[in-house]
Amino acid sequence: MRFPLRVGSLSTAVAIALGLAVAGPAGASPVTPQWSPRVDNPYVGARAYVNPEWSARAAAEPGGAAVAGQPTGVWLTSVASIAGANGRMGLRAHLDEALRQGADLVQLVLWNLPGRDCGWLSTNGELGVGELSRYQREFIDPIARVLADPAYARLRIVTVVEPNSLPFLVTHVLPRPDSTPACEQVKAAGSYTEGIGYALARLGAIRNVYNYLDIGHHGSIGWDDNRLPTLRLLAKAATSAGSRLTDVHGFIANTADYSALREEFIVKTVIVGQHIRQTRWVDWNPFLDELSFAGHFRAEAVAAGFPSGVGVLIDTSRNGWGGPNRPTAPGPETNVETYVETGRIDRRARIYNWCNQVGTGLGERPVAAPAQGVDAYVWMKPPGESDGASVPLPIGDENFNRMCDPTYDGRPTSTFDPTGAWSDAPPAGAWHSAQFRELLRNAHPPVNQVFSG
Repeated sequence: MRFPLRVGSLSTAVAIALGLAVAGPAGASPVTPQWSPRVDNPYVGARAYVNPEWSARAAAEPGGAAVAGQPTGVWLTSVASIAGANGRMGLRAHLDEALRQGADLVQLVLWNLPGRDCGWLSTNGELGVGELSRYQREFIDPIARVLADPAYARLRIVTVVEPNSLPFLVTHVLPRPDSTPACEQVKAAGSYTEGIGYALARLGAIRNVYNYLDIGHHGSIGWDDNRLPTLRLLAKAATSAGSRLTDVHGFIANTADYSALREEFIVKTVIVGQHIRQTRWVDWNPFLDELSFAGHFRAEAVAAGFPSGVGVLIDTSRNGWGGPNRPTAPGPETNVETYVETGRIDRRARIYNWCNQVGTGLGERPVAAPAQGVDAYVWMKPPGESDGASVPLPIGDENFNRMCDPTYDGRPTSTFDPTGAWSDAPPAGAWHSAQFRELLRNAHPPVNQVFSG
């Protein structure tokens, strides 16, 4: 028999996290939780949890049943989301359902840092920059108490700790031209580094939890002057607020983003005497795709002191870029711009465009250990869930972000720079039926050819 953790019993949670015996009712013998053994790669040999809420929405779309059985991440985006908000399942409900399914692995995304989204055109988190203590007490502590419940001891719990955060403190602070006042405030307050450090420490004390830190994607921090400072910042966060580097089990790239896994048709580096790095698309980036970026970053992280066994996850939920516009061969070698533009798989107008991108497709299906150093390809962002509304909406829980507006020109003094976003998109997290159907149509590999469950 297992005994549930009493809400608010911090000492019990600590005892459970340390694997100590937990007292049951009076007169009963202490119960030692049967924890899932610690493994190098939590995805290997695991049956991952399928979120029934997402699965039902996917299955209701034409052809959606072909992918409705795929595992996706469960996003915790507010204090209320822990118990369940707006009719959605809460954390315990998901974990209980995972046990009912006979799953071995659950994927959680924690996304509620104070001053969240500081590098976006608007921020929509519930906590202000100065509310670090609320983040710790009301968000991280309750999550840790739930995950430490011995009822869930046999589950491997993957936690993606705060995507879209630390890289902003490199790319969106002075003297960078894209600096924002919000990121300057966050950096000065230490809200991100201390918040993430606290989360890593609390969750890392639970022996069946596997923490993964977000590293953006190659189009955000691929350049040396972005990537190396970001790595230093990750190390700082991972050694803050009681955390240690060993509390980081791995990293995740491309979370909820669209960067191609492999740019397989850009096979030459020099065309008519000109290097591809000088093209408009590559823009001196040493990486063309996520697989090369993730592998290189992992090696640099190990060299910087992170554990040698750290792995990498790559979110492939929306980076397939299949369909009729996908190239089938390298582009003509007329000049270097033509070669890159006609041969690249990622069809975004700019590599930094991120909101509800038109023309995308489902990417590689979730799979364990697909490449050396890569723990898994994952669908951490549930396909079909909107990134944000395309027009301002009369609601109080989301600030309108112009990067979700298809008519917005972010640089009006230069050439037209479209966002590439869908029109008529619903608020963030709401179901976007039209986009999901396009993801199915443009899936690469196609869902009717490569689907195994």
